[in-house]
Amino acid sequence: MKVGIIGAGAVGSACLLSLVMLGCAREIVLVNRNRKRAEGAVTDVQYGAVLSPRVDVGSGDYADLAGASLVMITAGVNEKTGGATDRNDPAGRLRLLQSNAGVYQQMVPEIRRAAPQAVVLVVTDPPDPLADVVRLLGHERVLSTGTYLDSLRFRFHIARRLNVSPAFVRAEVLGEHGTSSVLLWSSARVGGKPVLDVFAGTGEARERIRQEIDREVRFANIAIIEGIGASQYGIGMVCARLAEMVLRDERAVVPVGFYSPKYGVTLSLPSVVGREGVTQVLEPEVPDAERQALDRSAEALRRAVAGLEIRPPIRKVA
Repeated sequence: MKVGIIGAGAVGSACLLSLVMLGCAREIVLVNRNRKRAEGAVTDVQYGAVLSPRVDVGSGDYADLAGASLVMITAGVNEKTGGATDRNDPAGRLRLLQSNAGVYQQMVPEIRRAAPQAVVLVVTDPPDPLADVVRLLGHERVLSTGTYLDSLRFRFHIARRLNVSPAFVRAEVLGEHGTSSVLLWSSARVGGKPVLDVFAGTGEARERIRQEIDREVRFANIAIIEGIGASQYGIGMVCARLAEMVLRDERAVVPVGFYSPKYGVTLSLPSVVGREGVTQVLEPEVPDAERQALDRSAEALRRAVAGLEIRPPIRKVA
């Protein structure tokens, strides 16, 4: 099975490495505006790939995506370059939307020409409205990484507080992959018991822990960027796992971004992921407060998409 990656920056390179190490793809093609950068990343990774399951790794152009089952798009302006690292900015990643939508208008037609049947996985920030851009440009098999990584962060921080393995924490983040994301505390469980009931101490202490975890999850990307300049490794591993779900037709249920007719926009809900991308959405029953928060998240995304200027695609791409 063949996977294409568009963009050889920090995130694209992390996706490449994670895919090779996971061993779920038979062929990987890395496409980048600067071909030499893609060639360098491929050359570096291919030597270590000797230790992994057999995979052909190469650089190429858009035409080399032909036959790909999945194409990841990681190219575009990142959070640090685009000035989206202010914890007090309600726009957050949405600040990058117009710039990256312009980049996508150049790339998506090329992807469609080369691999019209591929599932497109949008990784570039902000991934949810950019998935809508892909859809508006005519490619229907599209999903975004959405809040899958946010949900893993949620599980991790709960587990660390409870001193248990994150593998045994059930917790999800829905809505936007951004400042309006919704942490579903109502359904967060460990060993079948509500997480908030497990936290020791008074109600005030539990609320303080809840607020601290909320901040840790919501602004994890900024904390990472302040340390290493880009949030890349976690999302690289998430993308490799999503690729595995698609390539193996797993029909796994995870929170990823997919267009919802109900909300009129792409946002994250628990979704069945397999060979065709998302085949079913399983929206959970949630309390009124979380439902209202999800509605607000959807509204923020609708406003962002409505404000886009979608221009005719430019034939020449970088």
